[in-house]
Amino acid sequence: MSAGIDAKKQRAAQAALDYIEDGTVIGVGTGSTVNFFIDALGKYRNHVRAAVSSSNATTARLRAVGVEVLDLNEVDGLGLYIDGADEATRARYLIKGGGGALTGEKIITAAAARFVCIVDDAKVVATLGKFPLPVEVIPMARELVARRLATYGGRPVWREKCITDSGNHILDVHDLTIKDPPALEHELNQITGVVTVGLFAARPADVLLIGTATGTDVV
Repeated sequence: MSAGIDAKKQRAAQAALDYIEDGTVIGVGTGSTVNFFIDALGKYRNHVRAAVSSSNATTARLRAVGVEVLDLNEVDGLGLYIDGADEATRARYLIKGGGGALTGEKIITAAAARFVCIVDDAKVVATLGKFPLPVEVIPMARELVARRLATYGGRPVWREKCITDSGNHILDVHDLTIKDPPALEHELNQITGVVTVGLFAARPADVLLIGTATGTDVV
């Protein structure tokens, strides 16, 4: 990964710190841009009471920088969730799940009053779908779901050797052009055997922070 891309991710991650209210519990997602956020958060860990994590990997990283991690069931709600994305549009629709944590991310997104998404400008697209759409499935339903996904014009590929934190499999659906993200998210969620879909459109990001070569764009 180039130093230039890393610098863009760091700018977006640093900008997200401004959205944290002192003494609150925040949700924290998963991925390379979020890792920069966690590293920055470690220097300001006294500003947050604790965090709720979307994955085992994020939990370990938060604890390593001195941030207490709570189970979502231990908190009444979250004011803020910070996470990255694999693709994003300026309508704040997202594809997420490249790191395999989409179910935890979906749950925390639903619990949070505000979702701030941090990306570098290479992740911003006009139409979602160039990045393969992750779909988490119950293992016994993997081929059943794959056949249904193929009827949408996509090419589902089993992400072999990947078991999610919830013990499920992931199908990455290639070759989709997603013109109506909320509608497709709703339809795919109805397929028996699907746990969740890596489209974040029915509940998009509230704020999109885009790291660029010169600063951070706010959408």
